[in-house]
Amino acid sequence: MADWKTRTKLIHAGARRSQYGEMSEAIYLTQGFVYESAEQAEARFIESGPDEFIYARYGNPTVRMFEERMAAIEGTEDAFATASGMAAVNGALTSMLKAGDHVVAARALFGSCLYVLEILGRFGVDVTLVDGTDPDQWRAAMRPDTKAVFLESVSNPTLEVIDVKSVCEIAHGVGAIVIVDNVFATPTFSKAVELGADVIVYSATKHIDGGGRCLGGVVCGSKAYIRKVLEPYLKHTGAALSPFNAWVMLKGLETLDLRVKAQAANSLALAEALEGHEKLARVIYPGLRGHAQHGIAMEQMGAGGTVVTLEVKGGQAGAFRFLNALEIVKISNNLGDAKSIITHPATTTHQRLPADQKAMLGITPGLVRLSVGIEDAGDLLADLRQALDAV
Repeated sequence: MADWKTRTKLIHAGARRSQYGEMSEAIYLTQGFVYESAEQAEARFIESGPDEFIYARYGNPTVRMFEERMAAIEGTEDAFATASGMAAVNGALTSMLKAGDHVVAARALFGSCLYVLEILGRFGVDVTLVDGTDPDQWRAAMRPDTKAVFLESVSNPTLEVIDVKSVCEIAHGVGAIVIVDNVFATPTFSKAVELGADVIVYSATKHIDGGGRCLGGVVCGSKAYIRKVLEPYLKHTGAALSPFNAWVMLKGLETLDLRVKAQAANSLALAEALEGHEKLARVIYPGLRGHAQHGIAMEQMGAGGTVVTLEVKGGQAGAFRFLNALEIVKISNNLGDAKSIITHPATTTHQRLPADQKAMLGITPGLVRLSVGIEDAGDLLADLRQALDAV
């Protein structure tokens, strides 16, 4: 399997078949497992083998297939699946931190990620936020007691691209573990492991599912981290992924590469066509040459991703008129779907942030985040243009 290309791994990695030889992965919809003897139960609780399970909160055959497939395509030794992307973020951080530890994080994060850092602060973890695009700020924030560094490789929703390799070199200089939320990069364009990241987190709810059906998350990393640090925390705190949801994610992975590449191609076409539009103050897309981190994006991902951020003139009123005039593109706060989705971050995903923090991050009243789907690019462009006419 080590020699397989990504598309092959997305379909076949981690597969297990029962005695019936089913083609599609089986859904083992069970919360418990039967032992042949009391001695076997005792032995399994001491140490479980790769195909030995105890309880669905600890592991499940369908979930394990998803974990092994994710580890294979991400290039890590192991992975642990969770009930949601935020359960993965929370688990990745909380499992390794204690009161008195220091964390350095990029300030441009999804609102819920900022909330997790706020909670850690309440429990005595010292958190320092920096401009993720400035290596000097990362360097200045590091301390001997810095235990972890956390960042989104591409920030939500302003699409700042962080130089992951540089941050990893800086963080590893003080012995810190680098945790990368890689949702916007997607497993298709991810090079996080090659760039030096220790732990990679995904919301599987996004591109991995790709059809807006299920919640899920996954944490990828070394076997020592996953099994000795993360697993004890997650299995006792209950963030287990449902076997049915794991099965949906396995089906999503089969077409992930095809979908994401089509979405990225559509995104670039839309960004190029809309750049300079009279009703737009800004078009933000890492695939555009004018993007501040275009070179880093191309080096790290080889593409601009599947999200385009637009700043509509006229503030919130202009943005709302634009959103309400759309016909194909749907208003929703998810992303990574096969359908094109748009949201207004200032009043939805980042609503709870104070006004000054929104301003600092560039989340203006006119900003909208467009997650581009796999519809015909011409149809999407026509829809966006007619909606802009309403501004």
